[in-house]
Amino acid sequence: MIKIKKLKKAYGTHTILQNLSLKIPAGKKTTIIGQSGCGKSTLLRLILGLEKFDEGELWVGDDRITELPEDDLNKVRLQFGMVFQSAALFDSMTVGENVGLVLKEHTDMTRPDIKERVQDKLNLVGLNDTYDQYPADLSGGMKKRVAFARAIVNDPKVILFDEPTTGLDPITSTRVENLINKITKKTKATCIVVTHQISTILNVSQNIIMIHNGKAIKTEGPKNIMNSENKMVYSFVNGLIK
Repeated sequence: MIKIKKLKKAYGTHTILQNLSLKIPAGKKTTIIGQSGCGKSTLLRLILGLEKFDEGELWVGDDRITELPEDDLNKVRLQFGMVFQSAALFDSMTVGENVGLVLKEHTDMTRPDIKERVQDKLNLVGLNDTYDQYPADLSGGMKKRVAFARAIVNDPKVILFDEPTTGLDPITSTRVENLINKITKKTKATCIVVTHQISTILNVSQNIIMIHNGKAIKTEGPKNIMNSENKMVYSFVNGLIK
C-alpha cells in the first residue's frame, strides 16, 4: 500500500531520516517505534505530503508522491485519516461539527447526510450522545475517541495515529488500543501507529518497524519482539540503557 525507498529528510544540517526504506502492507496495523526525535512523526507528515523530503521515493498505492501536482496530492490526502497526538479539536465547534468538518469542506454531501455519517462514526467509537456537546465537556479519553471518529468519517483507506495513548492512564490506554483494533477490523483500513508505549506496541501491532539512526529496522513482530535478536530493538522495548 505504502512504499518508501531511500528517503532522506533533513532540517538544515541535521539529518532526521537517511536512506530510509520500508513497506507498509495494505489492510494491516503497522507500528513505527523508536526513541524520541528519531523521525517517527516526521515520517507521518511526509506520508501525508505535509512536508517535502530531500531525496528518495514515496508511493501511496500507484501514486508517486514526489511527482504529483498539488491538486492531485490533495486527492491522495483525502484517502487518509489522521489522529494527532493531542486530540486537536476546535473548542468553538461542537463534537458533530468537528467530526463532520472534512465532509463539509471537501464533499458535496448535504447537511442531513453529513449528520447521519457523523452520528454513525460517533456510535462506532462509543460516543452516541455527544453530537451537540463541546470538547470542554469531554474527558481526555472521550476527546481522543472524537478524534478517532473524525479520522474515519470520510472512510479513508489509510489511518495514521500519532502517539494515540500518550498521556492517558493505563485503563484508558487499553480502551484506546482496543478501539484501534475495532476500527481496523471494521474499516479494513491500513493503519500506521507511531508509539513508544509498550502496551500499545504489543496490543495493536501486526507489523513493527523501528527507526534508528534514520534507517528502518524490521522486527520480529509483537509475539517475539520482547526477545528480539536485534540488540537495538531488544534494548528499546525492554528499556535498557547502554
